[in-house]
Amino acid sequence: MRSCAAGFVARVTARNRLPLDYSVASLRVVDFLVDGLRKGGGERERVLETLFGLGAYVGEVLVRRAGAEWVDLDADQRAYFGQPVGVRMPDGRVWNPVGKVQNRFDLGGPGESLRTFYLTLHGRARRAVA
Repeated sequence: MRSCAAGFVARVTARNRLPLDYSVASLRVVDFLVDGLRKGGGERERVLETLFGLGAYVGEVLVRRAGAEWVDLDADQRAYFGQPVGVRMPDGRVWNPVGKVQNRFDLGGPGESLRTFYLTLHGRARRAVA
């Protein structure tokens, strides 16, 4: 997924000069991009590849800035999230950044903000090791 995110950033920033620098602040740009796709009347199927790339980018921000790691999801998690990969946060919880981007596209609004998603997950305490 790291290479997927890097490839997506290279393609998008070369054409549009967007500040996708893996910072927390750049997640506002992702919110803006998803909202633009949504308002542009794009059908989900037509923009699915872009949404996946944005989801990979959001996940990579979690990896680089919040100590998450990319994980292959097990069968139950795949069924729940509808994705083959996710991120495991330092507290042990598994999240689905690709699905979160798709939710932003489908539902819109501040409740689906990717920046808020990061801030909520990053603020969780680490799980104690027994």
